[in-house]
This record gives sequence, C-alpha cells and structure tokens, in this order.
Amino acid sequence: MSSKLIRAWKTALVGGQIIWLGSCVNLPYYFQAISGHVEVINRSQPISRIISSPDVDIRLKNALTKVVELRQFATDHLKLPENLSYTSYADLKRPFVVWNVFAASELSMSLKQWCFVQVGCVNYRGFFSQASAEQFAEELRKEGYDVHVGGIRAYSTLGWFSDPVLNTFIGYSEMNLARLIFHELAHQILFVPGDTVFNESFATAVEHEGVRRWFKHKGTDQEQTALMARYDNEMIFINLVLKHRQRLLELFHSDASDVDKRTEKSRIYRDLREEFLRIRVENSEFRSYDPWFAQPLNNALLATVSIYTQAVPSFQAILTQLDGDMDKFYETIKQISALPKQERNRILQQATEHISQLK
Repeated sequence: MSSKLIRAWKTALVGGQIIWLGSCVNLPYYFQAISGHVEVINRSQPISRIISSPDVDIRLKNALTKVVELRQFATDHLKLPENLSYTSYADLKRPFVVWNVFAASELSMSLKQWCFVQVGCVNYRGFFSQASAEQFAEELRKEGYDVHVGGIRAYSTLGWFSDPVLNTFIGYSEMNLARLIFHELAHQILFVPGDTVFNESFATAVEHEGVRRWFKHKGTDQEQTALMARYDNEMIFINLVLKHRQRLLELFHSDASDVDKRTEKSRIYRDLREEFLRIRVENSEFRSYDPWFAQPLNNALLATVSIYTQAVPSFQAILTQLDGDMDKFYETIKQISALPKQERNRILQQATEHISQLK
C-alpha cells in the first residue's frame, strides 16, 4: 500500500470517528473537510524530489530550499517538533487552501462558536471550497450576523498528519515564510480545545520569537532593521484596531437603545477608517494594510485580529521571564494550558503586568 494511500486511509478513519461522534447535521461539513484534506495529501510530493528534478522552475527550487533551512532551524533553535511536516510540497492550483467563515452578532464583539469532537469549540468554520464558504456566510448574514470570509493559506493538523508546504504561500517573502512555518509548527506543541485566543496567541508569540532569532542568526543588519520596522507597524495596526474594538465593546455593554447602538457603531467604524487614512499619510509603509481596510468593516472582522494578538504580550512576557529558554517556555505553557480557562487568563494577565512594572 502506498504511503499516500495509507495517509488517506488514516484521514478517513479519524474523520469517520468524528462523524460518528458528531451530529448528523454536520455530516456534509465533515465530508468536505475529509475530502479536502485527502486532496492536499494526494497532491503532495517530497521536497527533496522536487529540488533534484531538472524540470522544476528554479524559483520554486530556491523557495523550497529556503523552507528546508527554516524547517531545520525550527527544530534546532526553537525546539519545535522534528517530524515530516513541511518536508513535502503540494500545488493546489488555487490561491487559498481553505476559506474560514467568522460571525459575530450585530451588537456583540464575541465570535460565534462551532463545536467539534476532536478540537472542541472554535471561532470559525473552514471550507475547502470558496463557494461553500460564501453560501454558508450568506445564510449567517440572513440571520442578522456580521460575517467575514477570509482566505487561509495554511492550516495545521496539530501533528495528526505531516502538513505539506503549499503553493498558496510558497511565494511569500523569507520573513513571511518563516512566520508561517514557525506559527503552524507551534500549534503542534500544544492545542487547548475551545480556547482560540490562547492557541493563536501562543503560536503568534512563538512565530515572532522565531523570526527574530532567524534574522539574528542568518540575516543582515538591514534585514533585522526591516523586521523591527515591520513589527512596529504591526503594533500600530493592532493597537488601532483594538482601540476601536474597545469602544465598540463599551457601546454594546451600555444602556443605550439598539437604535442608538447601531448609529454609534457606524460612527466608530468611520472613525477607524479615517484614523487609518491619517496614519497612512504620515507612514507610507502603512499602505500594506490597504487590502484589510478595503474589506467591509464589521464586528467579525475586528474580532479576527484580537484572537490572534490579544494574549501575545503575555506569552512574550513569560518567555522573557524564562530568559528565552524555549524548552522551559513550552513546559510552562503546557502547565498553564492544563488549568481552567479563568485561571489561565489570570496567569497570563499577571505575566504582562509583571513585565510592565519592570520597564
């Protein structure tokens, strides 16, 4: 039996377990998830074979060679899992591997959750077909939700399978390629069912630390300067979004009528867009966020920013307290992840406050 067939069989077996344990209503959804992942598996082939082939475009060879270096660095310097993830490549012939649907109530900043047997509750629903994602999104809009559909270039199977490099992100710059690989491998270290903010903030913290170390180890002074400028702009963007998200939170929790809340909500979103345009005039590099602001601004879109960044400073503070020791960091985070959610959040908040007091 070929290795691809074995992997496909494992996918179907795991998926079958999920289906039998899940609601019958979700059967079509689980089927598309299984068939979508099987397609990814069937299209993958070893990177070593591609690099050695004389018929492959030199740009793809160079990019995959960089992936090999990043993959080894992840194991040697970041203590990320040493396995077969990102040692194969698949060309899916499309720009995104999945499309995630996020939804929030019209007067709430809390994302709607969907619950599954293996991963608990998550704040999105992913589809391997854009048409299916858009159809599902339209159904949610008809129910009155603010909805955002985001194309996703990579996903993690949390170590269940060997995740391949995909055409959807192989064209990334070295910086973005490193960020993605380190982020997705971090999900294989730990995953807390039902806590998207914890999972994504942890992976983002590992990603940031990994890229910083990569360019310190491999990069020039110019590249390190560019990295710091990139992070500075990211913080401006994140703080801008979170500031207006906080205004919306306070509005939605106020005693104002729903009519007044809708009016004020529209004004806050106008303020957000106008403040972005002012920053953009002063900082030309901020134009990289034009595509984000070109989207319809709504509660679901803003919430997607917070789930990836909300607790990042806390994880970074813990890593700093451990003198950058990645093994100790992972062990500490695993211990925290085993605690009840309220206790986890309390410890993360304390870590941030402790670092702030030292500055």
